[in-house]
Amino acid sequence: MTRNFNRWNRLFLFALGLFIAGAFSMKWMESDLVYYNEKISVFGLELFYPKEKIVEIFSGINDKVKTILNYHLSFDFIFMAGCYPGIACLCMMAAEKIGTKNTKRVLFIFAFLQVFGWAFDMIENYYLLKWLKQPIIGNEFRIYHVVVYSKWGSALSGALIALSTLVATLFKRKNPKSVI
Repeated sequence: MTRNFNRWNRLFLFALGLFIAGAFSMKWMESDLVYYNEKISVFGLELFYPKEKIVEIFSGINDKVKTILNYHLSFDFIFMAGCYPGIACLCMMAAEKIGTKNTKRVLFIFAFLQVFGWAFDMIENYYLLKWLKQPIIGNEFRIYHVVVYSKWGSALSGALIALSTLVATLFKRKNPKSVI
């Protein structure tokens, strides 16, 4: 292993720790996110609920649930600090394992895209926190969904290409021998 790979690996492990801490904290709070005896889906808030449903939920939840949702969204910032740098580290670790320059460039681009994914995730949380405080959603709901889909696109594509490249390098033969 190269020195750069080891550095990216150590940074990845640190990011993984933040990722796990944030995910654990948010999962712990999830059972308390209830609206009329039904759990509030954070994925629903991000991806599936229409704006009328979000306004209905944010207007109808009690102060305890609002506080917990506020904490949940706040812990999401810790989660983000592990998720996006972690994906970028995976891309850079994969780039260290690959010999071709073009593939390294592609992996670097996907690593760099995580900066945008992180920014989009922060913007998403800003909208949700704003609407939680004042449940009035205007025309920004379309922008919100573009931000959310862009966040998911950059994170999933970066993780997928990095992990598939790392797995492919595990199966690559170091000294291919002729079978003839």
